[in-house]
Amino acid sequence: MAHLEPLPAADSPELQEDFAIFERILGFVPNSLLTMQRMPGMVKGFGELTKGVMDPNGPVDLGFMRLVAHFASRAAGCQYCEAHSLIAAEIHGIDQDKLDAIWVYQTSPLYTEAERAALDFALAAGAVPNAVDDELMSRMKQHWTEKQIVQILGAVCLYGFLNRWNDSMATDLEEAPRRMGERLLAQGGWTGGKHV
Repeated sequence: MAHLEPLPAADSPELQEDFAIFERILGFVPNSLLTMQRMPGMVKGFGELTKGVMDPNGPVDLGFMRLVAHFASRAAGCQYCEAHSLIAAEIHGIDQDKLDAIWVYQTSPLYTEAERAALDFALAAGAVPNAVDDELMSRMKQHWTEKQIVQILGAVCLYGFLNRWNDSMATDLEEAPRRMGERLLAQGGWTGGKHV
């Protein structure tokens, strides 16, 4: 059970445009923001950061950026964000077969060497203590431009904030990401997004 209950979106009419950003990304307003709206400036700031990191004109595919976010959240152990990032990846065009192969990304022909490097990077950057080393950064530079590396790390950091927020608040998982988690994440030790 959440430590603070989400408030109805209608409680903050000044945030409707900010909430709309996340409706486009996920198809709904997440409980994390409905809780955060007690401090409207935080929702607005987080929305601006999200728009900057998940820029549709950026150099990295937005669906793949959600897989990066998923792996960063996996490193942090935030099941709420693990499920959300997969919903967003699907909405942004990641094929179901590729999602189904997420646990075998290292060997699946559905993932490129560039994607494997970036997902390894997301796991390392999302870990505490940070596990990015010279060898991993060298692999990244073989496949990604500096601008792409910055955008990829931006996704890791964006979700780092959410990982801390949702685990600390014990945010309740909404129905659509719960179904995704039950279908895809149970193989990897997912416990239903419950905070135990």
